[in-house]
Amino acid sequence: MKDCNQCGKCCIKYGDGDLSATQEEIDLWEIFNPDIFEYVKHNEIWFDPKSGIRLKRCPFLGIAAKTSPNEADKYTCSIYLDRPEDCRHYPSLISEMVRDGCEMIEITDLQQPKKAQVRLDFLMQDSRPPSFS
Repeated sequence: MKDCNQCGKCCIKYGDGDLSATQEEIDLWEIFNPDIFEYVKHNEIWFDPKSGIRLKRCPFLGIAAKTSPNEADKYTCSIYLDRPEDCRHYPSLISEMVRDGCEMIEITDLQQPKKAQVRLDFLMQDSRPPSFS
């Protein structure tokens, strides 16, 4: 399994309303991060603060400056440390990564998915809740 190359596929796919935030996250944003909270509507995320319309993309997803014109886009998250748990827990399954076209997957991961899942679980152990299994 390769390191994440910031291709943004996961953020682009799930950042259009397929994410949720816990009530605790929303409450903390309201108190400590009003710049994030303004994109919450009826305890759901990402809505335009002015129009109230659900956004088709996470408002905190950006593209890093390129060092050369031929370089692939690298995506960044401007709220990385305060991102929703859904973002923190992704990816959880090798099959999910394959379905989403994750660029971390290598041929050996496809040939040995159980071994790849063990590796993924190890890589993600600090991002997942203790009850995750």
